[in-house]
Amino acid sequence: MATEGGEIQEMDVDKRVESEESGDEERKKCASTVAADNNQHSLQDEQNEENCSGEQMTPVDMETLNLDPEAEEVDLNHFRIGKIEGFEVLKKVKTLCLRQNLIKQIENLELLVMLRELDLYDNQIQKIQNLEALTDLEVLDLSFNILRHIEGLDPLTKLKKLFFVNNKINKIENLSKLQHLHTLELGSNRIRVIENIETLMGLDSLFLGKNKITKIQNLDGLTNLTVLSMQSNRLTKIEGLQSLLNLRELYLSDNGIEVIEGLENNMNDNLVESWSDLDELKGAKTLETVYLERNPLQKDPQYRRKIMLALPSVRQIDATFVRF
Repeated sequence: MATEGGEIQEMDVDKRVESEESGDEERKKCASTVAADNNQHSLQDEQNEENCSGEQMTPVDMETLNLDPEAEEVDLNHFRIGKIEGFEVLKKVKTLCLRQNLIKQIENLELLVMLRELDLYDNQIQKIQNLEALTDLEVLDLSFNILRHIEGLDPLTKLKKLFFVNNKINKIENLSKLQHLHTLELGSNRIRVIENIETLMGLDSLFLGKNKITKIQNLDGLTNLTVLSMQSNRLTKIEGLQSLLNLRELYLSDNGIEVIEGLENNMNDNLVESWSDLDELKGAKTLETVYLERNPLQKDPQYRRKIMLALPSVRQIDATFVRF
């Protein structure tokens, strides 16, 4: 990622599985406080053994799980839970992690009114529903499910982070009520058009990598955006970014972009072949880092020298620092 100023930024995007682009390490860590006895831990070990042996998993008997009514953080990651039930005792829970289970439907959560974070990553959910009572929810992760539509979120007006990585979503829709949203992750879906997010004025990070998008558009209202990830789409041109004055990180690798058009950015794995294209970057007097790996012009034996001559302020070319 090319950066201006004295600070060298590293690529943080795509550190979650597939297109888990945000690199949001804090929310990846499910709550560690859980009311579980030794039988529960044995149950999880047994499940892991099943996975290694390749046998098909069967849902756990929910009556074997002992839940602490006083718990504020509950982690039931990888427990073979097939249905959300029996959680009404968790009157004080604020963080509920149900990652990597066998859940097919969102249900029976209406009494968990103190919930702030709900993690349903890697289940078998096909529809967003039955969340209207969770009006204090701030983080919702439905990545790696089987969702086709974004729906049922209007009551969740306090949402700040929303994750839909690796589903079957083909349209961005029904997000206009989420005015407090600052992170939206839609990587690895089937989206073709950037639309219906113009009113999300507070959005800070938008991740749309690994979709089928052909044009950067409809971002004019997102003036607070600092991170935009568009890698692995079908882009051929850099455009539609004029209003994003606060943009600090732009990821465009693995597209069909042939010309750098006045923008310092991560351009790995594209089709830039003319050194004249670098002339567009000469106005960036404080540009210190540029990534152009695996473009045709990298085959030039004088690749690094020519970049240094064209961009005297550069201190790092691709992953290697410049030696003086």
